[in-house]
Amino acid sequence: MRAPLTLCLDLDGTLTDPRDGIVRSLAHALSALGAPVPDDARLARCIGPPLADAFEELLSDPTPSRVAEAIDRYRERFDRIGWRENRVYAGVPEFLAALRARRVRALMVTSKPEIFAVRIARHFGLEPALDAIYGSGLDGTRGRKPELLAHVLAQEGLMPGRALMLGDRRHDVEGARANGVRSLGVTYGYGDRAELEAAGATWICDDLAAALEVIQAL
Repeated sequence: MRAPLTLCLDLDGTLTDPRDGIVRSLAHALSALGAPVPDDARLARCIGPPLADAFEELLSDPTPSRVAEAIDRYRERFDRIGWRENRVYAGVPEFLAALRARRVRALMVTSKPEIFAVRIARHFGLEPALDAIYGSGLDGTRGRKPELLAHVLAQEGLMPGRALMLGDRRHDVEGARANGVRSLGVTYGYGDRAELEAAGATWICDDLAAALEVIQAL
């Protein structure tokens, strides 16, 4: 008998749309540092990768100390209100319920600090449908998907062949490939089909209904 399938779910751009909270918190941090603040569309492209990567791109002088200060200023606002400026994508509760009905284990696997991931999942009613929540440390440990997914596989005792990473950005796909895990990219978030194809996603779907069909076949 095959081991049950375990689905590793990204958070930002996959389960919830965090645009307002992240964009406003990025703008707050840049303004606090006296740095130019790009338009919202440019800031929204930073949703998905680790914060340090975002500020290395956004700051004209991204020294380690400057990036660390920007992250601190970002978290000032995000911890206060930014995490609430979020919404669950349509169809996510039904998708999670369908996974539970099919006995598919569902783990949240996000580069967002775990303390915020748990808070968001609890606030928006997602936590009961998840078997576990994994995120990064506030110090940046496990902030990159290859490292984080390796940790999840070890902690859960998962065989890579019976795990599937579902996410909207290339970082999710790259994390999966680094660990011998198949990936399912979704295009309704912050990465498009071209990005997911270039990263080598195993499957690409435009919505969760199509994603569920792929999962059922596994």
